[in-house]
Amino acid sequence: MTDMPTPDAPFKIGTRGSPLALAQAYETRARLMAAFDLPEDAFEVVVIKTTGDDRSMIDADRPLKEIGNKGLFTKEIEESMLRGDIDIAVHSCKDMPVEQPAGLILDCYLPREDVRDAFVCPHYASIHDLPQGAVVGTSSLRRKAQLKTRRPDLQVVEFRGNVQTRLKKLADGVATATFLAKAGLNRMDMADVPAHPIAPEDMLPAVAQGAIVIERRSSDTRAQKMLAAIHDTDTGTRVAAERAFLAQLDGSCETPIAALAELDGTNMRLRGEILSPDGSASFAGEISGAAADGPALGRQLAKDLLAKAGPGFFDWRS
Repeated sequence: MTDMPTPDAPFKIGTRGSPLALAQAYETRARLMAAFDLPEDAFEVVVIKTTGDDRSMIDADRPLKEIGNKGLFTKEIEESMLRGDIDIAVHSCKDMPVEQPAGLILDCYLPREDVRDAFVCPHYASIHDLPQGAVVGTSSLRRKAQLKTRRPDLQVVEFRGNVQTRLKKLADGVATATFLAKAGLNRMDMADVPAHPIAPEDMLPAVAQGAIVIERRSSDTRAQKMLAAIHDTDTGTRVAAERAFLAQLDGSCETPIAALAELDGTNMRLRGEILSPDGSASFAGEISGAAADGPALGRQLAKDLLAKAGPGFFDWRS
């Protein structure tokens, strides 16, 4: 490539400003530096505040469904990229809507981290150890529904904010326990957090959990070539199946949905789960086939679960 970035004309990486978002942006920068033997100052990490980062919304502990949808964490970043203010944007893939704005594309995934949820509690090792009626904090509809399915006696309170905010709320006694993605804790080297990984068999993770995705303008051939050098094919294959499952279900922040695709050579196993928000009903299943057919497998599994649940299962969304 002849038009490589330089310190005088750096490649601009857009991101939210939370510690986890920055860690993901720095990982992207480091991989690009290594792939093209470029200095750090050939890149600029640009922090962009999104609607979802508004402290007044976070501190109000309002459920996301009352504020908006997954676009809360991407809209301003994507607008910046469409204006040409940044070259690429780094996201937690599980925060991304299933459709991108016209002119933008997701086609680069970094190697996936640990997909598991972590039960975070200084006094108990699992949700089954919690005393009757204990208070658990989470802003995730999926985790809330899965928790209610397993322990309907527990009280669940809204627990919004970044990792550090939620840990402070836990330390302040707002709740006895909470959940965090193991991937985020690993990426921030937070081994001191009392986090107990939960096997997917016990709590299936969110779609694309643990995956970093990089968004670019579809017309930007330089960004396309640079990102191709750091793209992880296996992660992209797995996430494509999970997001097809989500898209078939018309998934949003108002829908408790979980999925996990795993590869065994050229074969894929995809597990999925849909739940009612109160945890009173859940339907799970799995499908296997060729990894190359991942999106088709995702769509078929979604249809299978909808057939199990019945036509009125999602009526609560209207």
